[in-house]
Amino acid sequence: MAPRPNWKGYLKLSLVSCSVALYSATTTSERIRFNILNKKTGNRVRNLVVDSETEEPVEQEDRVKGYQFEKGQYIQVEDDELDEVALESTHTIDIEKFIPRDQVDEIYLDESYYIVPNDKVAYEAFAVIREAMKKEDLVGLARVVLYRRERILMLTPRGKGLMATALRYNSEVRAEDSYFDEIPDTKVPSDMLNLAVHILESKKAKFDPDQFEDRYESALSELIRAKQAGKPAPKLDAPKASNVVNLMDALKRSVNAEKGGKGVSERSTRAGHGRTTHARKRATSTRSKVKRAG
Repeated sequence: MAPRPNWKGYLKLSLVSCSVALYSATTTSERIRFNILNKKTGNRVRNLVVDSETEEPVEQEDRVKGYQFEKGQYIQVEDDELDEVALESTHTIDIEKFIPRDQVDEIYLDESYYIVPNDKVAYEAFAVIREAMKKEDLVGLARVVLYRRERILMLTPRGKGLMATALRYNSEVRAEDSYFDEIPDTKVPSDMLNLAVHILESKKAKFDPDQFEDRYESALSELIRAKQAGKPAPKLDAPKASNVVNLMDALKRSVNAEKGGKGVSERSTRAGHGRTTHARKRATSTRSKVKRAG
């Protein structure tokens, strides 16, 4: 059964438009979900919506949204009034501008959707918009009303269709300065940096989403199976304390672990070795001077 679209309307570029549908590109339906139970009876707990003053249950048909403009004073807004908010983006994804993809900071990216033509008449116009974006290597910025809120969309060609990524507004992104300003400027010694780079190079790989298993979800499944079988819940051994006493030692041990214990690479330790040899010569020279002075 095909998924239901999140939105239907028109994709518009200047005077060119076509009927499209918007679908969620991701899903969480496979995640394990729990119900809240009464611990004493084992029965499901049902949440009741009650009046804050009378404490009487309020049925679904009697519920309405309200905006508090003063303490205890509300304006009631009906659902059909919200549906009729006068915005063109309620029914149209109008591409306003095109920009290079690398100009969009990753922190602004939110949910992703697929945009597909909604009828045969739309195929050609849809393909023209998609192929023009591919040829110029640009992404489009547009607006659409989703779930009664206007969102900015970044449109990217993807296969035969388009991917729409909702962008967060600037007011929704916290300034990094308030978090990063207290981090001191730290000069990293070159020998430590070389060791760290060596570790990174040994772990370099290509991104493959098939390799990433939801291990927490798997552990939940094992827990549920164990309880169904009347067995004790699986337990993980507590991690052992590390014997590493300094960062340089930790880096060297990491390199050895990645290389199978073959020792630190010559390139990584050359700088440290040079300094150690120089220090030995200096110490020998100092001892000779002391003896002569004696």
